[in-house]
Amino acid sequence: MAKMATKVMCLVLVCMVVGVPCTEAITCGQVVSALVPCLGYLTKGGAVPPACCAGVRGLNNAAKSTPDRQTACGCLKGVYASNSGINLGFAGSLPGKCGVNVPYKISPSTDCSKVT
Repeated sequence: MAKMATKVMCLVLVCMVVGVPCTEAITCGQVVSALVPCLGYLTKGGAVPPACCAGVRGLNNAAKSTPDRQTACGCLKGVYASNSGINLGFAGSLPGKCGVNVPYKISPSTDCSKVT
């Protein structure tokens, strides 16, 4: 087990040093992790935490291809569907509050297959 952990760590370090992306596609895990600091804002409003905006910007920067943006869109819809306390108005305003331009409307009605 320790050998496997060492190999994984070496791979991560090599990717960081070389600058080659280690993952080919964005995952729902990345989307959820990026948005965890936003949950308070998404449910109650108020000030957007800096960590939330950092996550939103990082997620936007990671979703460069059409498949990545479609995946992120689907994940956002899944997060909304599984958290009934999320205010759709707060969710829709979040990118703008963080200075990010998202090329689609954040809404449960968005057809993610049409996101480019």
